[in-house]
Amino acid sequence: MVGKREKTMNSVSVFLPCYNEQDNISSTVDKALEVLKKLGADFEVIIVDDGSSDDTGRVADEIADRNPQVKVVHHPTNLGYGAALQSGFKSATKSLVFYTDGDGQFDISEMPALLPLMEHYDIVSCYRINRQDNLVRKINGWCWTKLVCLLFGMKVRDVDCAFKLYKRRIFDDIKLSSGGALIDTEILARAIRRGYTLTQRPVHHYRRTAGEQTGAKLRVIFRAFWELLKLYNSIRKKEKN
Repeated sequence: MVGKREKTMNSVSVFLPCYNEQDNISSTVDKALEVLKKLGADFEVIIVDDGSSDDTGRVADEIADRNPQVKVVHHPTNLGYGAALQSGFKSATKSLVFYTDGDGQFDISEMPALLPLMEHYDIVSCYRINRQDNLVRKINGWCWTKLVCLLFGMKVRDVDCAFKLYKRRIFDDIKLSSGGALIDTEILARAIRRGYTLTQRPVHHYRRTAGEQTGAKLRVIFRAFWELLKLYNSIRKKEKN
């Protein structure tokens, strides 16, 4: 039993959703490989290129050509953050699945400390300490987290923090529909209602050194609220039945 548990805790898929991150993806993947090799884990790294218009796709393919433990998923067009995460979860083959963005704003060396928690929990959802975003993004993020926690009865400190670890079997048990920024909320709301357990841990957040953030664009925000309405109605309908 102990041996099986240790094997499970050391079987990890790491995926990186990317959109126009040609200047960040190489260093982010290099760091991930360095950390995972030190773990001695059974691992894979998955780059999800969400229809980038720059050279992200080409750079990702070159990285995969040099590293057999790296694979790339390409979206022919930009489908949205939720679609990128869904592709990552579907492509993952290991017992645990971890994701962080390909923009280099998190340090993946903080991930190994989360692994022992999976002996007792199904999800580790991190929250950003000293968040390195402008004031408007911080306020929007705080309000959004409070709203979705109120609607779905969750107690999560930073719902959209892109530093999460899951047991992969969760994604065999829940059906996801969000293609945009609502995806983190949908995963947690559906998983908690299915009885999966969650714990939270702090993680450092760093300034973006290259590329452009897209989460604050109006079309992204409108899509998130539209998907939020649909998710709320869907879950409420199931609870009534």
